[in-house]
Parts: sequence; structure tokens; C-alpha cells
Amino acid sequence: MAEATQLASAAGDRDPRVGLRAVAALRKLLEQLEAVQVRSARADGWSWQEIAAELGVSKQAVHKKHGRQ
Repeated sequence: MAEATQLASAAGDRDPRVGLRAVAALRKLLEQLEAVQVRSARADGWSWQEIAAELGVSKQAVHKKHGRQ
């Protein structure tokens, strides 16, 4: 998680190049973390609806994004 803290700090950098690169890296990290947690929830027997509710999206959106993983 030290990496995430460093990236969050860099995202606020005054240099847009540094900030934007950090934002892109945070986005990639967030996608990876979401995929891990969705797989974990599914392995624990969660429904797509339960996962979607926690993520604040529709069941269809979460299934489309993670259904084949």
C-alpha cells in the first residue's frame, strides 16, 4: 500500500505530467484491486447483485466487466 500512498501524493503534484501519470497508475491499481475483490466475493458465494450494490453500479455493469474472469 506504500505505492498507493506515493501515487496519491504524486497525483496532487504541481507538475501536470507527474500528476497525470500518477492518476493513470492509480486507475490501473484500482482496477486490479476491484478485480481481486470481485473474485473474492464470488468465491465466497456473493451474487452479482450484492457485489454491484457494494460498488454502486448495476448488476449488469459488474457482470459485464468481471463475468468472464
